[in-house]
Amino acid sequence: MQRSNVILVNIPYVGAPGSKIRPALVLQNDTLNTQLNETIIAEITSNTRSRLNENNVSIKISTPEGSASGLLRDSLVRCNRLHTIPQADVQRVIGHLSADLMRQVEDPVKNSLEM
Repeated sequence: MQRSNVILVNIPYVGAPGSKIRPALVLQNDTLNTQLNETIIAEITSNTRSRLNENNVSIKISTPEGSASGLLRDSLVRCNRLHTIPQADVQRVIGHLSADLMRQVEDPVKNSLEM
């Protein structure tokens, strides 16, 4: 597993029982991904109503960068919905984000963590 991979993973609901398999973006660096059994991810949603929110990064599948993500619909990386998950919970890697899209993710993640 590498930073910038788009994965499918079972993410638990917050404040309610259950979970859902959904896409997510691997944020953790490659060194830690090989040293640890966990990784840090950001949720990805196909609900694009909040695309103007400063904590979200838009992925348009009609672009070459968007098609490389492996996503089926235009989506948002929710940089304020971060999780640490066991790497064993990853169902599979479906694609990756380009270096340019990863740079776009950095500021909203920093903003969400007030860094």
